[in-house]
Parts: sequence; structure tokens; C-alpha cells
Amino acid sequence: MTAALAEPAPDPDRCAALRADLGDAGYTADAVRDGWGPLADEAVGHGLTGPALAALGRRGAGDALAVLARLLFLGVPTEVDAVDAALPRCGVAGLVSLHLATVEEGLVVPSALVRPQDVADEAGAGHWWIASDLDEAALAARTGGVLPTDHVLGVGGASLTLAGLQLPAPAGRVLDVGTGCGIQALRARHYADRVVATDVSSRALRFTELNALLNGVTGIETRHGSLFEPVAGEQFDRVVSNPPFVITPRSAGVPEYEYRDAGYAGDALIEAFVSQVGTVLAPGGAAQLLGNWEYRDGDDGDGLRRVRGWVESSPVPLDAWVIERERLDPLAYAELWVRDGGTVPGTPAYARMVQAWLEDFAARGVTAIGFGYLLLHRPASGSSTLARYERSPQPVGGALGPHLLAAVTAWQRLSALDDAALSAAVLTVAGDVTEARHHMPGAESPSVIELRQGGGLGRTLEVDPALAALVGACDGDLAVGVLIAAIAELLEVDGADLAADLLPRVRELVFTGFLAFA
Repeated sequence: MTAALAEPAPDPDRCAALRADLGDAGYTADAVRDGWGPLADEAVGHGLTGPALAALGRRGAGDALAVLARLLFLGVPTEVDAVDAALPRCGVAGLVSLHLATVEEGLVVPSALVRPQDVADEAGAGHWWIASDLDEAALAARTGGVLPTDHVLGVGGASLTLAGLQLPAPAGRVLDVGTGCGIQALRARHYADRVVATDVSSRALRFTELNALLNGVTGIETRHGSLFEPVAGEQFDRVVSNPPFVITPRSAGVPEYEYRDAGYAGDALIEAFVSQVGTVLAPGGAAQLLGNWEYRDGDDGDGLRRVRGWVESSPVPLDAWVIERERLDPLAYAELWVRDGGTVPGTPAYARMVQAWLEDFAARGVTAIGFGYLLLHRPASGSSTLARYERSPQPVGGALGPHLLAAVTAWQRLSALDDAALSAAVLTVAGDVTEARHHMPGAESPSVIELRQGGGLGRTLEVDPALAALVGACDGDLAVGVLIAAIAELLEVDGADLAADLLPRVRELVFTGFLAFA
């Protein structure tokens, strides 16, 4: 691993010693949660550490798990002797040498957190230890909780979302742009031969190197720089990025956090990423990222239309599947990110920063801000064939990567089938699909028929009796065309007309995962 860092790279032997100590102590996410109980765990999620510290104190001063949870999870200074006993190989000296702690007046004062993180994907269940900067709760007693602008974020909701979105398919080389603490790079190594992780923050790259060593993961190379500059002239099979996409006013007095602000005005960072990523994708390669986009008065007020324009401006043709998961008004967006930086509501600083955000949005005529997932694909040959921009706000459970991979695989197969070939195909109903029929009181026929998807994006589709009958009959036995002909005869309608109506919708059901090729 190489990087342009001011500090030397983390010592592999020290990292191995710390890894062994953490393993021997049983320092896992489940053990920590069990150690302080469900109420304290919920309180920690709200930034309240008191109940957890009280529970850990009841375990006794010699309990290694309690010592590590206090020091490395909550970031609370702890006695030197207790830490040395809990980490017999690494010891306090090892933590200091790895820049994870300092010693002050007989206490080990954490400089960073090292938190256990559950991992569950196609490779099975496991865990990582992820080092990052102290969070707001840990900083509160020292700096009032306001994050420094070079803060390196730990594992959060957005990073877990992107990790779950990564396509679980083998890849040779993967590029992780804006790697932060390195969680996407670690996730990518489950399916990729090599990963190049880049960031504008030297501190972030050092955390990425540390976390790779701490988890015994090789094959991750770090490079310093912005967007695609560190890999100019190279191509990758996969690009993943949780970029610093937060829209922040470029105003005096508004801090720019490296982990979330890239220094661009408005949503120009995501525009730059989308319009340039094709140049580093190998033919057949795919890029996945999270992002924000603005809804503006001057462009029909449609943020997804803005994203479509960015895709179409790429010098390399790109297939695109963009899913908007959330939309916030300017005030809600401003308050979200002002609070995220640690500025407390009700203070003069909070009011000033919210006003700066609102003025910045007003200057561009911004009416709303969208958030979502982008999946971009460089066709192996020819022009793009997928241009799907949709809104899916309902909550979903579990990792979406397998669903996205199945959809893209289905789309590639569907693209090669004309209607005659699709009519000859044999399909089955996905195991997570159910049907709901709604009747008016006393009515024999349903007024509404819905197909509901238990997995994937949790879609609910209203269908007519003909499509419902077709889906119900897709059991892997008869071809689609045979089923359509039988339904046409049953409904006493023209078979060709019914096929023309149903086949496009069958394509949609296969792509979205309601139906699958037998």
C-alpha cells in the first residue's frame, strides 16, 4: 500500500498485535451490545453514553471487553494498567505508536475510535474492526462536540447503504473514490482482486491503511487526490464511491468538512463524477455511488432530469439506473447538515448557518434536494440501452446488491430477446411475491389487484386481471406465449392484442424481480 502521507504508514506488526488482542477479548459488535444491554445501546445511538458506561462499570475493572468498549468504542479515557491488561500484546505503547491514543496523567486518552462492525454478504457473516476519528459524543467533553473540518468519519448509515449496494460479482480491479475510513475498499475486496482507494484527505488514507492491516486484508492500494486525478489513464472493472456530496454554501463562517464537502457549488460534484466516470470504466464495467441533486425552478423542477443530463453529457456512452430514495425541502436539508457538524439548534451559530444554506439555495432557485443511488454501466460495445430514472421512497430491508445484480443480469438478457423470443421463454414467480385483492363490499370481482414484493425495493404494483393471471400461471412449466394465448381465450379477447399489451409489462416484471427466467 502506498500513499502521499505526512505520517509513516501504520506498523503491520503493531496492527497484528492489536487484532489478536481484540479477538481474544471477544470485542465484537454483538458482545458490546450484550455487554451494556438494549436500553444503553439505544442511548449510544442517540449520543448518550451514560447508561452504557454505568453498565460497563458493573462488569468490573478487570473485564477486558468492558475496558475496550469504554476506551475504543465510547472514546473515554481509561487507566493505563487496565488497558495494558486488556491488550497484552499491543499494550498502551502500541496504541500510542499507531496514533490511536496518548497518555496523560496516568490515563490512556483515545485519539480515535476502533469499533467492531458486523459484516454479512454473499461470503457469509463476520466482522471488521474500523478505526476512525472520535465522534461527537466522545469529543463533547473536550471540544464541545463540534467536529474538526478534517474529521474522518466512521461507519454510518450512508456507508453501510453503499456497502450493501455493491454488486456481488467478481471483478479484477475496483476503484474506491473518497474512501474515508476504507469500508468500501474492504467490502470490495470480498469480490475483487485489487482495490485502489483514493481520497483528498491524507488522514483518511492513513485510516484506510490502518483498517486494512487491522483486519488482515491485503490488495488495497491508497492514493492521494481528487476524483479521478490519481488514476488518470487507468481503467477499472468497478468504481464505488460514497463521495462528499453534501451541498454546502461557499460562505464565510460555514465550515467545510472534508468527509462531506468537496468544495463544489451546489450539486456540481455529482455532476463531475457522473460526467467523467465513464473514462475510467473498462468496457463492461460499472460504477455505483450515492449522491444529492438539486431541483431547480429553471430546469422544470425535476432533479432526476438534471441527473439524466449529466449521464448524457458523458464522453463515453453509459447505461444508467438512478433511484431517488428521499427528497427534502431546503430548510430540512439545511438543518440536517448543520446539526451533523455538531452545531446545536437554538444557538446563534445554528441560526446563522441555516440562513447561509437557505440563501445559497435561493440564489440557484432550488426548491428541493434529492438523495439516491446511481448505478452506471459502460456497455462492452455499442450504445447505451438502459436509461431508468425512478423514485422509490419506501424503506427496504437488507443489502440491495444481490437485487441490483439480478436486475442488471435480467436486463442484459432481456435486451437480447425480441418479443417472439420472450414469448418462447419460460418464467417463474419470485418467491417473495404475494398478491392482494381488494373487493368492494358485496362485489364478486376485485376492484384492485396488487402484486407485492417482499425483497428488493419492496415494490407494490397494481395490475389488471390479465397480468395477474399470467403472473399466477408462471410456474416454470409453460412458455409465456402459450400462457398469454390461454388467457386471451379465457377472457375472449384477441391474442395478438393481449400479447402486445402484456409483453412490455412482462419485461418490467422480470427486470424488477417479480418474475425470473426458469
